[in-house]
Amino acid sequence: MPAFITIGRVLFAAFFIYAGIAKLLDIPVTIEFMTSKVAIPDLLMPYALQLQGLTGMTPPKMLVIAAAAFELLCGLMIALNFGARFAAILLIFFLAATIYYFHDFWNPASPPRTVFDALKGLSMIGALFMIAGYGRTSRTADPAYDV
Repeated sequence: MPAFITIGRVLFAAFFIYAGIAKLLDIPVTIEFMTSKVAIPDLLMPYALQLQGLTGMTPPKMLVIAAAAFELLCGLMIALNFGARFAAILLIFFLAATIYYFHDFWNPASPPRTVFDALKGLSMIGALFMIAGYGRTSRTADPAYDV
């Protein structure tokens, strides 16, 4: 049974690893998509502009790089079972925010794909709760069959 859990953990984490790499490889398209859905609040804009002066990158570009690095790092942590519970809890909040801001599923005029993507995100949150609940503790080996 532990082998199945390890394989499942690695296969599940592959989604986040791929998503992070895809965002990093196509930053301009990701910036365009993100800016069409989310705007930086006016309260945070002075800090964003200060960071822009320090890094030379626009605030949307910094957010895309941060999100991509976050997904990639958390995916690797889950795949390698190193801080998997912590990464799973962080990804729960990340996915919840992603569902709220990027999938307008409560709007009746939204396409069916949006509802599908929101439900996919919710199912991934469920899997992340299982990873966070299971943890890294050693388990006793139960026999597969009672003989």
